[in-house]
Amino acid sequence: MHLPVLFEESLNGLITETEGIYVDCTLGGGGHLEGLREKLGPGARIIGIDKDLDILAGTSARWNDPRIKLVHGDFRELGLIMEQLGLEQANGILLDLGVSSFQLDQAVRGFSYHEDSALDMRMDRSQPLDAAEVVNNWDEFELARIIYEYGEERYSRRIARNIIRARAQNRIESTLQLVNIIKSAVPGSYKGEKHPARKTFQALRIAVNDELGALEAVLPQAVELLKTGGRLAVITFHSLEDRMVKRFFQAEAFPCTCPKDIPVCVCKRQARIRLVNRKAIKASAAELANNPRSRSAHLRIVEKL
Repeated sequence: MHLPVLFEESLNGLITETEGIYVDCTLGGGGHLEGLREKLGPGARIIGIDKDLDILAGTSARWNDPRIKLVHGDFRELGLIMEQLGLEQANGILLDLGVSSFQLDQAVRGFSYHEDSALDMRMDRSQPLDAAEVVNNWDEFELARIIYEYGEERYSRRIARNIIRARAQNRIESTLQLVNIIKSAVPGSYKGEKHPARKTFQALRIAVNDELGALEAVLPQAVELLKTGGRLAVITFHSLEDRMVKRFFQAEAFPCTCPKDIPVCVCKRQARIRLVNRKAIKASAAELANNPRSRSAHLRIVEKL
């Protein structure tokens, strides 16, 4: 099992009470949960959540530990999941965002632009919307918008236009079909930077799984569910997520809306959290050497006041 990125940094920053309740909202390969299992005491409770049934099936047999409870669910419903488990608050909540190595390694899931497979990209394969539906049925404007906003792709309009032209001839069914369409839309010089399909595939994955909507929904719930002194740790892998997390944390830590020239606060808005780290924690040189995926990772941790 490969350790998740920023493994020690995230767990050391998250754990404040070794006999507490901890929630891993993005179980993935189970690396963080295994770390919690090793670091927490016998009275602790550990909840692992994932909306991918394949991930849960692959990890459920790994542990015979009464402290652990695995749940099939979407972390956007964190409050409801906690309520169903009879838990009012937690000492620590962890979000490790993005696609897991487990999903990337399964070519059939359609997340990879290096392997040929059906256009899927669903983290929860019980949901109806997949990448093939987006690529073949969404209009050109909406395709260009998501590729630009979610992928931060400067050739979004050209890529969307080429997708429309290609699907008018034949339905786009596979990942490599889409990769070739993207390659035909961007200049040759662009292909030498990074894989030309990387940003478009990221955008499609975010759209299919409504990742930004889920993140926006879970952050206020997570803060509300923390005990006083409890911590929320969030690992992001692209700037859209990191900006959303940073702005939310700033708003919760510094909520005063009074004009700066007023010497005393009159709005009476109280901070709900404090920033444990003011700047995002990034991977060390040693981790970067061992795991190139950690290059884009940012860890932010806050504590409930």
